[in-house]
Amino acid sequence: MKVTVLPIIESETVPAAPLAKVMNERLRRLAMELRDIHLNELETIEPMFEDLVIYIGYNTKYSIRWKIVNDVPARIETIVADQCALLGYIRWKTPTLNSFHGR
Repeated sequence: MKVTVLPIIESETVPAAPLAKVMNERLRRLAMELRDIHLNELETIEPMFEDLVIYIGYNTKYSIRWKIVNDVPARIETIVADQCALLGYIRWKTPTLNSFHGR
């Protein structure tokens, strides 16, 4: 399974320019760590040709939030949710409209 974690920088949560640069770099680093360290076990899950795409970003209180944006099996979603919970990340709550992964 190919795991992709994309840092999403939204205009509503952008602080002043110097702080924004630091926070954006931190978000990029956290995305890489989530993919390479915390979810690396998913790379060996069959079928190998499936993709997992996760967005991470800040909420208005600058907490890290996450969401899976493509269809994946429930067991994969559970693994991601457990790992993100261990890291203190919160689920990204969005309306199902304009979202690829709505429940």
